[in-house]
Amino acid sequence: MTTVLGCIADDFTGATDLAGLLARSGVPVSLRIGIPDAPPADPAPFEVIALKCRTAPAAQAVAECRAALEWLQRAGAQRFFWKYCSTFDSTPEGNIGPVAEALMADLGASQTIYCPAFPENGRAIFMGHLFVGRMLLAQSPMKDHPLTPMRDSNLMSLLQPQVTRPVGLADRLTVAKGADALRAELADLDKAGVAHVVVDAVSNDDLTVIAKACHHMPLMTGGSAVAMPLPMLYLADGTLAAGQGPASAPAVAPEAVILSGSCSVMTNAQVAAYLETGAPRLRLDPLDLATRGTGPVLHWLMQQDLAAAPLIYATADPASVRDAQEKLGRARAGEIVEQALAACATAARDAGARRIVVAGGETAGAVTQALDVTRLDIGQEIAPGVPWTFCNSQGHHLALALKSGNFGAETFFRDALERL
Repeated sequence: MTTVLGCIADDFTGATDLAGLLARSGVPVSLRIGIPDAPPADPAPFEVIALKCRTAPAAQAVAECRAALEWLQRAGAQRFFWKYCSTFDSTPEGNIGPVAEALMADLGASQTIYCPAFPENGRAIFMGHLFVGRMLLAQSPMKDHPLTPMRDSNLMSLLQPQVTRPVGLADRLTVAKGADALRAELADLDKAGVAHVVVDAVSNDDLTVIAKACHHMPLMTGGSAVAMPLPMLYLADGTLAAGQGPASAPAVAPEAVILSGSCSVMTNAQVAAYLETGAPRLRLDPLDLATRGTGPVLHWLMQQDLAAAPLIYATADPASVRDAQEKLGRARAGEIVEQALAACATAARDAGARRIVVAGGETAGAVTQALDVTRLDIGQEIAPGVPWTFCNSQGHHLALALKSGNFGAETFFRDALERL
């Protein structure tokens, strides 16, 4: 089987988000954790490579993404998708633009689009400005993100310092006229030398128009939602044959653990809702971890009944996060928490947990790496953009739910366990 679309995601929850939306089509999707060491042996029509480079220096992110591109090309892919967060998590020194330009150069592409809109999760772009619900990005809780505080809502302003070629806009008025009009606008911009085009979208219908206009491009970039119509288009033009549907859920034992490293507003609400269930819980303090290590946390975990799905969380309000960062340093504070939650994941697995729910992109990356997971099969969605996935870890069959911080309803943790 040859890969039709090769996807590169800048974090692990983003990769599962994209894979889950593609799997809605019934076409087989394979999610690789990191760049496989071996050459492609059994590639799926849709291959997604999950990297952990969202906050990496641009040069490192570019090198990793180019290596992923090379593997996907060897798998047979002719079209590619660079997936980043629907809130465009990237400072002016960020790597979204540099990665896109590097991939364009390798593919010989003169132009690509940027569309992080995800209407199902409240992300919309209008006149080049990104909205979170009814708030501009810079007025939303993302302004206080601990690693990528978003203080500008204008995607063109965010993107231009990251790239060497001109940035432009295809606005909602053009998108509303349909795929032919958008295609013509992109062609005019291309002739004018505009290589990077932000495209407005406020609804799923807009995403379908954008996909129709752009699905023949060598490279598209955006959040996962703009890729969602691609399987339908490939099936319609005969590029793809009908698939057998996403992976069915295998039987997994009920023992579970929930690990939350995200400090988003939604994850704070989800933690609060889960605490009301009376499940065992332990809050991690980065300052305490820095002093005493993970020993006391692991000791607590080993005393718990995993059938009760205990929660271990570092989720906190922005003021508490800033206090820890000021005392430990931003990077160190995050690393301490990630390492602790990763250690909890492996300890829980060894103690019999077979269902692991993880909140937060950086946390998900640390957990999957600690579990030595290299490939995930995609199952049913728990919430838009968050599917259950299935893998093998040290001979154990596990179900993993890797949730981006802002995704899911307030009852997400309970919903996840009930859905499986």
